[in-house]
Amino acid sequence: MTPPTAPRRSPAPEDRRQDPERTRRALLDAAHDVFSEKGYAGARVQDIADRAGVNKQLISYHFGGKEGLYRALRDRWLAREEEFADPSLPLDELVLRYLTAALDDPRGARLALWRALTERPDAVPPGPPEDLAALRRRQAEGEIAPEFDPGLIMIMLHALVTAPIAHAPTIRTVTGLDPAGPEFRARYAGQLRALLRRLGG
Repeated sequence: MTPPTAPRRSPAPEDRRQDPERTRRALLDAAHDVFSEKGYAGARVQDIADRAGVNKQLISYHFGGKEGLYRALRDRWLAREEEFADPSLPLDELVLRYLTAALDDPRGARLALWRALTERPDAVPPGPPEDLAALRRRQAEGEIAPEFDPGLIMIMLHALVTAPIAHAPTIRTVTGLDPAGPEFRARYAGQLRALLRRLGG
């Protein structure tokens, strides 16, 4: 004898509200993976949808397509950045926070490297222009010596933060350490801090 089937429960309003949020999060997480593995141009919406376990039409529904998903991913990074990048911190401490964020989740750095090395600048949705006001303020306050160009210093800081991800094989050869391991992280952070403290002259 077949047991009676329990009546189907309609989703509660809270469940209905959370489902789209879970779908958006799943798509953003999957996009972060796929974009960092293949670059913007190489990433296919079907691959992202498959990774998220949803229909690819939901990318258009929630984000308006691949470009909108890419922009939403960047907006999520900017929101995360606001949580740890306190502009009142000394420059060395601030850069070390960026380093920690990059090493804890290297997908963003990998995506930046994809963009720099394999894609035409006009093939990727543009981001907001870099704001050099904070570095100029630090320079005016003596934290950065006057002979340095703030724009070029920003480029160098980006390179220093992404170096453990971009040059992992070289790091292993030169130091004999795992670039993702705690010993290298501690040594690199210490050297980076010492270097940054010399920017003021």
